[in-house]
Amino acid sequence: MAFTVIIHLSGTDPFLAEMEELPDPKASYIMCNNPRGRDGKNLIFIEPECTRFMFPWHRISFIEAYPTEDDRAEVETFFRD
Repeated sequence: MAFTVIIHLSGTDPFLAEMEELPDPKASYIMCNNPRGRDGKNLIFIEPECTRFMFPWHRISFIEAYPTEDDRAEVETFFRD
């Protein structure tokens, strides 16, 4: 199951990507697939034909993970009429 994440690198705008699993804090890098801008466009600092990337932890400020479909099914949402 892939996770959609927003990766915040220092010195660049945040971007979307997919990760097969959440990163191990003990690793020295993270691996992600299909990085793109939050608007869906290609990033200017990567080649368009590349799909898998490794980023070192020291460049990452933080990572936001969107909930998966399983997570959304477990959370009850209430709406006011």
